[in-house]
Amino acid sequence: MKTPTTTTTTAAPARARKPGAWRRYIPYGIVAALLFAIVMGFRPRPAEVETATVTTGPLDVTVLEEGKTRIRHRYMISPPISGYLNRIPLRAGDRIEAGQTVLATIQAQPAAFLDPRSTAEAEARVKAATATKMRAESELERIRASLQLAEKEKVRAAELKTKGAISTKEWDTADAQVAMATRELHSAEFAINVAEFERVQAQAALMQAQNPTAANATPLTLTAPVTGFVLNVAEESARTVLAGAPIMEVGDPTDLEAEIELLSSDAVGVTPGAQVSIEQWGGDAPLRGKVTVIEPGGYTKISALGVEEQRVKVRVDFTDPIPATHPLGDRFRVEARILTWHGDKVLQVPTGALFRRGNDWMTFVLTGGKAHLTKVEIAHSNGTAAEVRAGLEQSQTVILHPPDAVADGATVQARSAK
Repeated sequence: MKTPTTTTTTAAPARARKPGAWRRYIPYGIVAALLFAIVMGFRPRPAEVETATVTTGPLDVTVLEEGKTRIRHRYMISPPISGYLNRIPLRAGDRIEAGQTVLATIQAQPAAFLDPRSTAEAEARVKAATATKMRAESELERIRASLQLAEKEKVRAAELKTKGAISTKEWDTADAQVAMATRELHSAEFAINVAEFERVQAQAALMQAQNPTAANATPLTLTAPVTGFVLNVAEESARTVLAGAPIMEVGDPTDLEAEIELLSSDAVGVTPGAQVSIEQWGGDAPLRGKVTVIEPGGYTKISALGVEEQRVKVRVDFTDPIPATHPLGDRFRVEARILTWHGDKVLQVPTGALFRRGNDWMTFVLTGGKAHLTKVEIAHSNGTAAEVRAGLEQSQTVILHPPDAVADGATVQARSAK
């Protein structure tokens, strides 16, 4: 009997992994990463925009134009009679004293005084000069009373300012009234000096007309009517001149005003008394001023681009004293920023957030990460900010300079304005 044979089967050992087998998956990973990058690249991204906030605060609307300074009161010296003008030793820039400095001497022509008409004209000039001086004296008294009242108002305003009962604007107004009245007082005093000069010269001409023999022997002396400087000399050489011919021009360079040339469309919005900031005049800080006169007539001026413009001259008085370290002279260039409108509590939006669509002003309001096209109503604007009448509310966020990719309902991402 055969014994059964038992066969024992031994399991084969597991195949060992080759080292670096994972590297075969690298190409698949690279392809998957490229596909993911391509998909994410074509995925629309929110446009980055600059934003601003609708705020409430003061708003000033101004007009900025160039101009020049001018001496407010200039006086043209001319002889009241015809005669021989002796050579004038004075030159532009020479200092003169009222009633003391001799400007010119004229040797009268005796034959001219034998005419009865000339005598009658000389008498009429004396009466006219006397009347002019009396009127100037009355105006001086009126201005003195106005100055006294303005000074009292300033004292009361100073007391209220220390208590906080008035605003800074009201205090500035009271201070400016005193400065304006002081300048008017100086102008009135100048007018009296000129009137007296004209009266004396007319009286001298009358006396020479009545006594032609003495006129031939004694020359007529023209003295300075005001204290100041010689601005220019029209006749330097000795020669025969006619009555009324310009000899020289005198004035006080410290008595300055600014003459600003505005476009007629801008001048319509300017009112007398408007605040002015004189800039780019050569000093360290702007000078304050006020509009005194808006000339009623305009004129045509050719711009640098060859465009015809209608201009209007606006005169501005300096309310701030001109520093002695930076003196201004006659016909110096300045820039004037004239206030045409002011609001204390104005809902305003940056003009960079506004754009036109047809005849309407539009803006994009940012809400919940989306841009919403909104129609707004705009009133006053100074080029930087605009007054909002309707369409926006305070603290709303608007998009500055919206790019073409921004549309109504588009998703955007806000970033800080640079």
